[in-house]
Amino acid sequence: MTSLIALCVSIGVLGGIATYLALGPLQGLILIWGVFIGWATYFATGGNTEALKKTIACNVFGVICAWLMAIILLGTPLGGMGAIGAGIAVGLTVLGMCLAAHIKMLDAIPASVYGYAATAAYLLQTQGALDMGALTGANFSNALVIIAVSLIVGAFFGMLSGKLGSMLAKGG
Repeated sequence: MTSLIALCVSIGVLGGIATYLALGPLQGLILIWGVFIGWATYFATGGNTEALKKTIACNVFGVICAWLMAIILLGTPLGGMGAIGAGIAVGLTVLGMCLAAHIKMLDAIPASVYGYAATAAYLLQTQGALDMGALTGANFSNALVIIAVSLIVGAFFGMLSGKLGSMLAKGG
């Protein structure tokens, strides 16, 4: 089996397993789309051990930055300024996120953006998520928790699919 076909089979099988977990026993603890974002980030950052570390660090850093943006919006007068206030909060947190790329472990800006975008989408599209109680709760209704966990699980599925794909390509 070629390496590409082996990887495709691996991703297909593990993608099915991840979907079952997200929609079944781990429902409410991981989001399948977040898993796939973390998974894709793993391969986009190199698909190796270093990529796993960078994926987790940058994805989670992006989540933290977007979470801080929401905290800023809800906890300061910016939240009452509508689109202008939101634009300022996003601009400031994205600026900080990108400037942090001077730190080697955070230098994969796209990986941080994936975490930021996933968190912003969750906050905007999940009823009750953009609420100070939800944002500060120590549970899986907090975007900081559920998105970070989903992305981390995805990074590990990426690593596992790469290893399984290599084993399949070698015939064992």
